[in-house]
Amino acid sequence: MPLLPSEFADLEPYAEWALPTERARYAKRLSSTMDELQQFYDAAFAHLDAGTSYLGQFELNALPAEAKHLLWLFCSLVTASFPVEVWHQPRVPDSGAASFDAVAEPAL
Repeated sequence: MPLLPSEFADLEPYAEWALPTERARYAKRLSSTMDELQQFYDAAFAHLDAGTSYLGQFELNALPAEAKHLLWLFCSLVTASFPVEVWHQPRVPDSGAASFDAVAEPAL
């Protein structure tokens, strides 16, 4: 069963990135290789404009489930962007064992 809107069917192989929390997205980033991050980034970034337009037709508090999954996928794109564009590694450089956990998520 597809998780994403039919207009974004070619992103379905990356639906595992449609994670509802920042903590889950960050954990996915850390557990991914740079090849996996790059593949996801390339696929999702190519659909960002169309996805933004698609999501703009809905009220944020009334997103259908498929649209919500698409939004979460694009939130994961943000999480993957710095490792791909800047650091070239999943972790923040020179941060050692430091980590940051969000204590609250934005309401949807």
